[in-house]
Amino acid sequence: MTRPSIRPLTPDALLDELAEEIHARPVPGGGSARVLLDGAAAARPDRWADGLVDRLQALSRAVLRVSAWDFLRPASVRLERGRTDPDAFYDDWLDAGALVREVLAPAGAGNPVLPRLWDVETDRAVRAARVELAPGGVVLVDGPLLLGRGLPAEMEIHVSLSAAALARNTPEAEAWTLAAYARYAAEVDPAAFADLVVLADHPDRPALQAR
Repeated sequence: MTRPSIRPLTPDALLDELAEEIHARPVPGGGSARVLLDGAAAARPDRWADGLVDRLQALSRAVLRVSAWDFLRPASVRLERGRTDPDAFYDDWLDAGALVREVLAPAGAGNPVLPRLWDVETDRAVRAARVELAPGGVVLVDGPLLLGRGLPAEMEIHVSLSAAALARNTPEAEAWTLAAYARYAAEVDPAAFADLVVLADHPDRPALQAR
């Protein structure tokens, strides 16, 4: 079995390579490239997604940022088993069907995308306007526990933390989520099949792992 290559890079160099990898991916005819940036909240996949925007735009790609946190289910469903239930966090929080219906499927077909669906703070639907991207655009979706759900995408990137780094960087108030991430690692093992893995135990000294 071929071992994956691991290359230490500066954060800027790593982002440059991610942007080039995304840019090189084939795009559905008339649609946009759909990229999942998966990682625990403590791994800050949103920061990596933010860092890709300017780089992709410099490659003449229209870019839309979408957060999975804006596609959670209503509190009545999400918190039915309590506010700190790790299995509920794993199984019930993300409205994956809505993410496909409102973002990933239309993006792949070249149709307007709904960038936000649900406001967790107000527990109400967001009145967001649909966004139309030019053909060949890129939709970056970041958030936790995204892989292994069959979400349609041209590229899957996993931002990985070791168990020790994840525990160290997770706020005490969110420590209850660690059991969900442990289950995710055991049942899905996202680093084993993601197209690219960002090793981010030390965010100022990351490494890129490719299969």
